[in-house]
Amino acid sequence: MNIRIGNGYDIHRLTGDRPLILGGVKIEHELGLLGHSDADVLTHAIMDAMLGALSLGDIGLYFPPSDPQWAGADSLKLLAQVNALIGDRGWKVGNIDSVVVAERPKLKPHIAAMRDRLANVLGVDSEQIGVKATTNEKLGPVGREEGIAAYAVALLERRS
Repeated sequence: MNIRIGNGYDIHRLTGDRPLILGGVKIEHELGLLGHSDADVLTHAIMDAMLGALSLGDIGLYFPPSDPQWAGADSLKLLAQVNALIGDRGWKVGNIDSVVVAERPKLKPHIAAMRDRLANVLGVDSEQIGVKATTNEKLGPVGREEGIAAYAVALLERRS
């Protein structure tokens, strides 16, 4: 088989005194995401999708929250490690599609920068990275602005 598909999901609680980072982009907002690393839910969902495509587990296996070396880690650096891991196994990213679910802030002005940052780390063109944003229509914890979630799908191709 020359292609593999994986999906990923992540959610983190919103809190004060933390920056809001999505797709490696710092976004001005009064709340940020709580997590052991920088809590970048978009990048975490993408990493899980990539790992899942090759049945390599999830990011908790490689970057456990119990390990102090990952405290405050830049998720783009973790993404680079996941990309190297799939590359070492003979695979590369074909494309990524993702959705960030948040009531606020409005993410549309930041999507191009997110795509560029993610593409740069993955060594692909930004048109191979899809990032969309939606709300949860005020439903559930995301709708109540308690957190932000992200979903991602990764298509990996065997290197020729």
